[in-house]
Amino acid sequence: MARSTQKPLANEAPPDSFERLIREMEKLPGIGRRSAERMAYHVLGATRDDAMALAYAIRDVKRNLHPCPICGDLTEGAQCAICGNARRDAGLICVVEWPRDVRAIEKSGEFKGRYHVLMGRLSPLSGVGPDDLRIAALLARIGAGGVQELVLATSPTVEGDATASFLTQQAKGLSSAVRVTRPARGIPEGSELSFAQSGTIGEALRGRREL
Repeated sequence: MARSTQKPLANEAPPDSFERLIREMEKLPGIGRRSAERMAYHVLGATRDDAMALAYAIRDVKRNLHPCPICGDLTEGAQCAICGNARRDAGLICVVEWPRDVRAIEKSGEFKGRYHVLMGRLSPLSGVGPDDLRIAALLARIGAGGVQELVLATSPTVEGDATASFLTQQAKGLSSAVRVTRPARGIPEGSELSFAQSGTIGEALRGRREL
């Protein structure tokens, strides 16, 4: 079946800057045309300083942020603030899927260790295997010694559980002395960790179970 291509009408005027802003807003997740229009009108009604602050914040995020070479979380420095904090327990590593999960756990105030961001989870149906994630870097941290416990805080989904199971096998194959745990099921099954309330995350961490 041939793919239909929509061509602009001959008398259609090119989009002006306001229409381009609306179209860019529509690209954001969960934003439809009406929401994009409301956001665009808000920007239009804002002061020049406020509008430019938003523009510069977007520019700086893309220009300055990069993965921490140790844990993979986002940072502007040579390493993230958590990896550089000597008061954080280097022997306790919480493994998460995305940088946003780090922020969700930090809001709970319950975790005093460090992190490792996988940048995803295993998903054979989507073609995501171990080599596509930061699993080798995690195993290197374990192999270097000093890791006493891994908290596998992948999302409570089928793929998240499969990722946790794979990591458990790999970690225990490297060192039987490493304790591997998983947060308690206070977090609803099938949900994303970053969407859970901070209190719920804190309770799940306190009640984590050994695998």
